[in-house]
Amino acid sequence: MLSRFRERLSLPLIAAPMFLVSGVELVVAACRNGVIGSFPTVNCREAEQLDQWLAEIENRLQCHSDASGKAAAPICANLIVHRSNARLQQDLDMLLRHRPEMVITSVGSPAPVLEPLHDVGALVFADVASIRHAERAIEAGADGLVLLTAGAGGQTGWLNPFVFVRAVRAFFAGPIVLAGGISDGHALRAAEALGCDLAYMGTKFIATRESMADARYKAMLVASNADHVLLTTAFTGLQTNMLRPSIEAAGLDPDNLPQRGAIDIGKDIDIGARESRPKRWRDIWSAGHSVSGVTDVLAVDDLVARTAEEYRAAL
Repeated sequence: MLSRFRERLSLPLIAAPMFLVSGVELVVAACRNGVIGSFPTVNCREAEQLDQWLAEIENRLQCHSDASGKAAAPICANLIVHRSNARLQQDLDMLLRHRPEMVITSVGSPAPVLEPLHDVGALVFADVASIRHAERAIEAGADGLVLLTAGAGGQTGWLNPFVFVRAVRAFFAGPIVLAGGISDGHALRAAEALGCDLAYMGTKFIATRESMADARYKAMLVASNADHVLLTTAFTGLQTNMLRPSIEAAGLDPDNLPQRGAIDIGKDIDIGARESRPKRWRDIWSAGHSVSGVTDVLAVDDLVARTAEEYRAAL
């Protein structure tokens, strides 16, 4: 199933879709380096901007080939399919217009978007955090699964990756992506040994020159390690890994956070609503356990080259 673009990959890696971080520059740089470049469609303020982003990414990658003549890796959009995402249909319509090779669905069942995306030739991978969710996504017709495991940055899973991957492999022969804890090429090779076809790398891509993250956020990632990551439901209502230093900088006590009310994904992903919050609350940042591997802020070129060297060394 992945054979249609496997030869265009330098590594079995996806630059993970990260809210308010993944943008045009990061996606283009990843794809040019043979890594699948992904971004949440809600990083665009409206569907019209999504159209502009996709067109720009496509135009910049259209004539690209590396030194060996290999075309750029695929672009992968991430759709938030939760019922409270008022923009879902608009964003879906825009993706159908651009006919992406791969789409990842998050925070809900992929069922409502599978048929139209399949009709334009897209592979649809479902983001899942439990064995039951994996079973339901397969029953719905998802082409692949992204297993959200303990240690992933932002919204995270709770299952150990060794257990989760092997349990899913017992009943699913299709493509599996491991999300959580991929800090270098050695971890990437280990994910393959477990039975994964691809893996997410998120936190290390936040600390790249091409990401849209605030410079202070990148510096905090360099200065932090896994002990600085806090698992909490206080900010989104979902289990989320956040950076303790950013919580403290906002004037909050990480060990005594207020309880979050009902989950409202629609409000949380609305950029305008987030910008209306007090600035100190907007600067509370997420990270995965792989933050221990972030030692400097690199260009994507250098991050991918370093990861490829580690991947080869892991043999």
